[in-house]
Amino acid sequence: MSSATMSISQTPTFSSTAPANAATPVQAVAAAPVAPAAPAAPVAKRSELRERLKNIARIVLPPLIGLALLIAIWEVVAIKTQGIPTPAKTWSAAVVLFSDPFYSNGPNDQGIGWNILSSLKRVGIGFGFAALVGIPVGFMLGRFKFMGSMLDPIISLLRPVSPLAWLPIGLLVFKKADPAATWTIFICSIWPMILNTAQGVQRIPSDYMNVARVLNLSEFKILTKILFPAVLPYMLTGIRLSIGTAWLVIVAAEMLTGGVGIGFWVWDEWNNLKVEHIVIAIFVIGIVGLLLELTLLQIAKRFSYASN
Repeated sequence: MSSATMSISQTPTFSSTAPANAATPVQAVAAAPVAPAAPAAPVAKRSELRERLKNIARIVLPPLIGLALLIAIWEVVAIKTQGIPTPAKTWSAAVVLFSDPFYSNGPNDQGIGWNILSSLKRVGIGFGFAALVGIPVGFMLGRFKFMGSMLDPIISLLRPVSPLAWLPIGLLVFKKADPAATWTIFICSIWPMILNTAQGVQRIPSDYMNVARVLNLSEFKILTKILFPAVLPYMLTGIRLSIGTAWLVIVAAEMLTGGVGIGFWVWDEWNNLKVEHIVIAIFVIGIVGLLLELTLLQIAKRFSYASN
């Protein structure tokens, strides 16, 4: 073999095909790991919306079912009992009544709005005087054992007396119906404030008072820096109980004293044989009492957070 032939045969050759174990571009793409798909935003939003609707349903549905049950029982009783208005008739009367709640045709013929405001005014005055007297007395009863022992029998004797039993005393002293009703509110509102405030003072840890003695704090500083912040939750509980009692009593007191007020309005509508108006007044009294209670609850929460 010639040398030229030998050189050609020994020249390295290059294959046009790739090695057997090399991956093609398509295979490389196919073999690459695929990242997990992120949850779709619309699906997450729908899930969150469903959860929110479930929470709303848990809050709203039970009261609605309760009201529907009450209306159904009311409808059955109205059908079976002569003289009781049906829910539909009462609703129609309420629409007419609240279309002009602040009309005035003289002292004995005023809209339901004026009657509610008059009752709230009496409650506010009587309740305010009860707070001004009851809360300081409660502090003194809890702070000084001698005073607590002295006044405990008097409070135990007078507290169970029905508030309306005090109404004739008010009429005798004040000679007028309006201050007599306010006096009745005062006397029925004062007991929860006194007892709850005194209980709060008595439950203050003794360590607090020992520190006050060591620091030689004045009685004013003990009251403002130790007693008042610690007793505030008890005091607000007494106020809440008092406002509920006051709103209950004012209706009965106004029925007996007359004048302008929701209690007198109920009695007047009974004399006029407008039973549907009496049913409306029952709902109005309940709603106003509930709003007063909720307002004081919110105030109590806010002051509790502030005291903490």
